[in-house]
Amino acid sequence: KGGLIALLDEACMFPRSTHETFAQKLYTTFKNNKRFVKPKLSRTDFTVVHYAGDVTYQADHFLDKNKDYVVAEHQDLLNASSCPFVASLFPTLPEESSKSSKFSSIGSRFKLQLQSLMETLSSTEPHYIRCVKPNNLLKPAIFENTNVIQQLRCGGVLEAIRISCAGYPTRKTFYEFVNRFGVLGPELLEGSNDDKIACQKILEKMKLENYQIGKTKVFLRAGQMADLDARRAEVLGKAARIIQRLMRTYIARKQFVLVRRSTTHLQSFVRGTLVRNLYECMRREAAAVKIQKNVRRHKARESYLLLQAATVTLQTGLRAMSARKEFRFRKETKAAVHIQARWRCHRDYSHYKNMQRAVLTYQCAWRQRLARRELRNLKMAARETGALKEAKDKLEKRVEELTWRLGLEKRLRTDLEEAKAQEIAKLQETLHDLQLQVEEAKTMATKEREAARKAIEEAPPVIKETPVLVEDTEKVNSLTAEVDQLKALLQTERQATETAKKEHAEAERRNEELMKKFEGAEKKIEQLQDTAQRLEEKATNMESENKVLRQQAVAISPTAKALAAYPKSPFQVCHIPGTCILYKYTLIFIKMT
Repeated sequence: KGGLIALLDEACMFPRSTHETFAQKLYTTFKNNKRFVKPKLSRTDFTVVHYAGDVTYQADHFLDKNKDYVVAEHQDLLNASSCPFVASLFPTLPEESSKSSKFSSIGSRFKLQLQSLMETLSSTEPHYIRCVKPNNLLKPAIFENTNVIQQLRCGGVLEAIRISCAGYPTRKTFYEFVNRFGVLGPELLEGSNDDKIACQKILEKMKLENYQIGKTKVFLRAGQMADLDARRAEVLGKAARIIQRLMRTYIARKQFVLVRRSTTHLQSFVRGTLVRNLYECMRREAAAVKIQKNVRRHKARESYLLLQAATVTLQTGLRAMSARKEFRFRKETKAAVHIQARWRCHRDYSHYKNMQRAVLTYQCAWRQRLARRELRNLKMAARETGALKEAKDKLEKRVEELTWRLGLEKRLRTDLEEAKAQEIAKLQETLHDLQLQVEEAKTMATKEREAARKAIEEAPPVIKETPVLVEDTEKVNSLTAEVDQLKALLQTERQATETAKKEHAEAERRNEELMKKFEGAEKKIEQLQDTAQRLEEKATNMESENKVLRQQAVAISPTAKALAAYPKSPFQVCHIPGTCILYKYTLIFIKMT
């Protein structure tokens, strides 16, 4: 099979061939070639799949452009022209092509030129320089990424890099490799003259992989050469640092020895001079100190004797004058002290009496406030018991309704499944309504409690303890009776639930939905039991609170007895129950309240 150029030359040799016949011949010849693609909507176009992309060609004028209409005699004549430009336009054809065929075409000439170029490249070692146009604006420091990548792809640079990375881009002879990287394993080169073995040992020591050792060269993967250079630079750097360290140590030691010798001579001379000067100064100073000591001792003794005589004279006069002043002062202030003592005694006694009266009034007011607060709590508890009674009545009504609905469900369990589902939905709705009503009852109870508190706070402070306590006990007794009735109702409901459970177990075998309905009924009964337990707990709490209130009401009366034990000193601690304050600060506390 020939290529595109051979088929084009063959079509040009036949005078009746057209571009359509040429295209059909291409389609039939290269229909199984993966690099050749036929477009769907054209009869003369064809696409060649290059590594840089797909290129579509139009074969309309291929035959006309491929034919070389220059006669051989005319070409020889133009080639022999004295003008070099005209002669270069019409070069001489090779002898082989002229002998083989008289037909000449542009394609055959291009093929010969390409063949000569490949021979030239194979005979030399070419180095390619790829020029890339960074942008279409012809301005510096501007790079168009898509344009640059397209140029690199079309120029074959990316393909060459891929091929180079896939293979062994780094290649070194054994001698070059040992000469460059022998420092990485100098112990491996001892007793071995074979460069190939030395290269292999160095690579094994560096723990490199995927390398190959040929007959004369070492083949390395991408990045392995940089790793070896980095390790070589590290070894050379360490060796250079060791040499520098030893050289600097030698130079520094030599300089240190010289400086130390000079310093020792200089220090000995300077120290001798300093010691001699110091001795002379110390000798002079000792003589001067001795002279000064004797002179100062003589002057100090004279001044001391003079001062002693003057001091004794002055002390006698001052002591006599102070004794006279003290006698006069005691005589004048004796009567004033007696009057002050009497006045302070009267003032402290009156202050004590006033403070005692103030404390008594404060304690009475405080205990009155506590009793008022307890009365409000009792009224709130009474309101709460009424709300609980209403909630209990509502719960009893709901229990009766639930029992009626359970009986109705037992009678209608043989009905259709749709009726059962409707009954289950009704039960769920009633449960939800029951919960909402219980919550509403709780909220109403809290609201009534708050209203009772506000009414008690706004009411006049009238304390009537005994009637309220009697009414509260009656309410508590009524509540306990109602709780007992509720327990009896709960027992009956429990018996009903047990029977319902038995029937539910029988119906469970028949239908799963009926089982869900009975489970909902059981949960509802458990909630009712919880509410009953809560009511019992509230009743017990109210009983305990009533007991405490009775004790406090009884304890309020003996306040007069406790006041008799009040402290008589203004700084003693007050031990009366409920006060726990100092007597000194009682008046301030009364003003604050």
